[in-house]
Amino acid sequence: MRPRFSSPIAHSSSSSPTDRRLSALVRHLLVENSDPSAMAPVSASPTSASNGLDSVFAHIVQAPEDPILGVTVAYNKDPSPIKMNLGVGAYRTEEGKPVVLNAVRKAEQLLVNDVSRVKEYLPIVGLAEFNKLSAKLILGADSLAIQQNRVTTVQGLSGTGSLRVGGEFLAKHYNERTILIPQPTWGNHIKVFTLSGLTVKFYQYYDPETRGLNFQGLLEDFESAPSGAIVLLHACAHNPTGVDPTPDQWEQIRQLIRSKALLPFFDSAYQGFASGSLDADAQPIRMFAADGGELLVAQSYAKNMGLYGERVGALTIVCKAADVASRVESQLKLVIRPMYSNPPIHGASIVATILRDRNLYDEWTVELKAMADRIISMRQQLFDALQARGTPGDWSHIIKQIGMFTFTGLNSEQVAFMTKEYHIYMTSDGRISMAGLSSRTVPHLADAIHAAITRGV
Repeated sequence: MRPRFSSPIAHSSSSSPTDRRLSALVRHLLVENSDPSAMAPVSASPTSASNGLDSVFAHIVQAPEDPILGVTVAYNKDPSPIKMNLGVGAYRTEEGKPVVLNAVRKAEQLLVNDVSRVKEYLPIVGLAEFNKLSAKLILGADSLAIQQNRVTTVQGLSGTGSLRVGGEFLAKHYNERTILIPQPTWGNHIKVFTLSGLTVKFYQYYDPETRGLNFQGLLEDFESAPSGAIVLLHACAHNPTGVDPTPDQWEQIRQLIRSKALLPFFDSAYQGFASGSLDADAQPIRMFAADGGELLVAQSYAKNMGLYGERVGALTIVCKAADVASRVESQLKLVIRPMYSNPPIHGASIVATILRDRNLYDEWTVELKAMADRIISMRQQLFDALQARGTPGDWSHIIKQIGMFTFTGLNSEQVAFMTKEYHIYMTSDGRISMAGLSSRTVPHLADAIHAAITRGV
């Protein structure tokens, strides 16, 4: 029987050196495969194939789903045609679909058409133009701190990555490792700062009775905080409650923080997305920057530019002197380098293109205002729907709160009831994303809330 891999090359006396090498390779393969035992599959042991008890990772237990992202996992498994996902904070259109802003699409097209663009590594601190424009956006075009070169900005992996870099920097170089965060706050804050090496403590923030700000409790906790402690502040549209201090309350907060020598660390995830005004939403940060004191700001462009998956953000640190800012930046590099080396280029390039181009910037602000206005409209419609149903209780907090999220006041049992009976998914603390609502779905949510409140009454 003729060997399967035989070739005329092997029998040609006038073959070239290349042909002879190929012929030798063919003969080698034939010899290697001539022994049937060589072709026998290697059988895995029944134990390793069935239960993995001999794995070096056999001791690892199944981790629970993330309390926020896990809502989407459960939602995706539900076959119901009337299901609603009000858990994850991502903007949706009136039709319930994700949106890519026109300004973003135009910026991306400009980048694609620019043949001079390359895909080389960015510096450790990221895209220089992006950093400069991000600092200007959050601190203001007329910022004295920027003019005096007292500001350092590094590109981060959205808001989360920027918080983590700031946390690790403080754990290594700041004299106080206690960070006070509001109760409640975005769940990831606790993990980010704990793993950064800081000690997390809480300050009073939300009042469940009024469903508003516990301002007196906040002041008391700041007053009793250790001197020099870090204080995490939500710049606007507090997540998860949607409750923000008034301008007068912000001024009292600023005075107390400065008198106690506390260090403010702002998380700005929703600039422009809360009120529709970039300047208004950045005002608390600018109040602190204007007094000459030091502060940190983590910025995210996930919400206000819809760049969720691009993971683009920035960490800005305002210092008291230019030479201090320079040294701070040098140490930020040492935090970033072993963490992720340097940040990605595409998302930062989109942001920089929009912020530097007047036409794109203006188009972006119009789209941003439209998104904010739609969320405000959803608040009003939900409030009106509950009023029309005569749902027991005062629901005015829905229209008083601001931003993407509303703390409904529903308890975990009521949330579970709404999920089971109405296929509405949200976090167990009753937080809902207003961006996930539409005029079409508001009645269904109002029915569910009414049923949950009146059940057993």
